[in-house]
Amino acid sequence: MTTAGNRTMDAVDRPRRSLEELVDRLIEAMFGAETERAERSVTQTIHEARRLRQVGDVDGGLTVLAGMDTAKLETREARWAFSEWKQLVKRRFGDSGPVLYTQGQGRAAALVPHGDGGTLEVAAVLGMRWRVGKVVSGRSLRGLRPLNGGA
Repeated sequence: MTTAGNRTMDAVDRPRRSLEELVDRLIEAMFGAETERAERSVTQTIHEARRLRQVGDVDGGLTVLAGMDTAKLETREARWAFSEWKQLVKRRFGDSGPVLYTQGQGRAAALVPHGDGGTLEVAAVLGMRWRVGKVVSGRSLRGLRPLNGGA
């Protein structure tokens, strides 16, 4: 490394990056990590829900799984998420409280009676757009079954 004035030759020889390259690197740093986090978060999300269940924070575990996007899960992952969600619901509400409504693999809601008995309130969700507290008609939902029915 030779010096020319106060600068080294390495600094002079190295090409400068364009503004576009710097912006691309910044965007990749900001959003690339988020994309990677989304891909690896399935396992981490389920483990976090399980950890919360084991320490007694059932509501926290349900909240973690409620925010999970199950649309792109593999069959194995969807079954794992559903199994963990169902254990959390059983611990939170018991066997006799909620009924289970599923809309396919990786999508479910635990519903509890609301008001006059003709409606149900969403108590917990997995992979659905419903929010906890939404009131739905029991007659309009097909496939309802008690939680202890082995879904």
